[in-house]
Amino acid sequence: MLRLAAPLALTELGWLAMGFTDTVMVGRLPDSANAIGAVSLGSTLFYTIGIFGSGIMLGMDTVVAQAYGAKKLEQCHRALWNALYFALAITPVLMASLLAFLPLMRNFGLAPALVKLATPFLRTLVWSTLPLALYFVVRRYLQGMGIVKPVVFALVSANLVNVLGNWALIYGHLGLPRLGVPGSAWATCVSRTYMTATLAAAIVYYDRKRNSGLWKASRRIELHLIRELVRLGLPAASQLLLEIGGFTLATFLIGKLGAIQLAGHQIALNVASFTYMVPLGIGSAAAVRVGHAIGAHDVWGAARAGWMALFFGAGFMLCAGLVLFLLPVYIARIYSPQAQVVEAGAALLRVAAVFQLFDGLQVVATGALRGTGNTRTPMLANLFGYWLIGLPLGSLLCFNLHWGAVGMWIGLCVALVLIGSALVWVWRATSQTLLTAILAEHSGLTPSKTRYLRVE
Repeated sequence: MLRLAAPLALTELGWLAMGFTDTVMVGRLPDSANAIGAVSLGSTLFYTIGIFGSGIMLGMDTVVAQAYGAKKLEQCHRALWNALYFALAITPVLMASLLAFLPLMRNFGLAPALVKLATPFLRTLVWSTLPLALYFVVRRYLQGMGIVKPVVFALVSANLVNVLGNWALIYGHLGLPRLGVPGSAWATCVSRTYMTATLAAAIVYYDRKRNSGLWKASRRIELHLIRELVRLGLPAASQLLLEIGGFTLATFLIGKLGAIQLAGHQIALNVASFTYMVPLGIGSAAAVRVGHAIGAHDVWGAARAGWMALFFGAGFMLCAGLVLFLLPVYIARIYSPQAQVVEAGAALLRVAAVFQLFDGLQVVATGALRGTGNTRTPMLANLFGYWLIGLPLGSLLCFNLHWGAVGMWIGLCVALVLIGSALVWVWRATSQTLLTAILAEHSGLTPSKTRYLRVE
């Protein structure tokens, strides 16, 4: 588990480091609060729509991992080609959806200064939609077969590209124009294109090295395979949409409180996202290892892989929660020197410290369940947790009881506690079902007659 999870966790951290770089570098512009707030609004809106489309590719975790575990390499290759076709088809729809939202930003009661900066930022960022969708496809293909080294290299080196791009385009170095906030979006576009090209080269390299037959596999459009990818990926993408959309709505609602509260929210959200990326990588490893075991008909190995992933995810997030609780002011100062922004960010980091454990549990359990092909349950858990409980409670505390951004984050905290607890319970039932099946196989009893037996 560690051999697979550690590189994937590092990859997710490298992915988020791009957002961290963007936030810190625009935070050094003269109007720090509005610059950070504009990047927050633009980025969260982009991820709400862009990640939904790209998230459909999460169905490849199940298809590729299980096919690889069953030693059906040709099926892995066919999934890659058809996922690429689907990514090309869905990208124009995603871009049009993002651009159609731009005129509506003024109707959310946001400060005009924020809208003025966020609009050109998002109009530029939309050009990274296709590279992002293709990146999701090639990455899921590689990691589904246990190839993670090029994924790590692509993210680490892309961060260097992003830092250089931000430095040159935000502040106008290397003979390039000083673009300010939109310059950060252009740097992101370049770095995402670089990542996709790097992983595409890795696919060609590993195919030649292993003679796996990528170019000999059928490259025709197979609608049944695309339907299978969508059947598995759409609930997974919807789960991402519900989760990210919940934080997006919270961002827009907190934006009504002013630039200071919004900047504090962005700081806390960025830090919480940073810690979240480690269990997200562990959850990806869980999806791969559980999928490999299911494909190989090793149900005992599948159950063991899921629980081991939960153990590592819980351990890391307990440590992360302790750090956030003890050092919130010092962490907030990394993002902005403005005292009011630091105070607002530190208050929200204390709330984030409380839900770290449950955030880690829910994302790892989601990955383990995805390895078995269950992508619907996490979607339903996020629907009920965020949209029926967390956001209404947060809005009540934020606006009716005048607790401000802290109230909104308390609502999100309650949602994560409920989601994390529910998904661990579902994984426990799933693993028990797997173990019951193998017990029935060895005992000669039917599964219904072994459900009361204890597996030692």
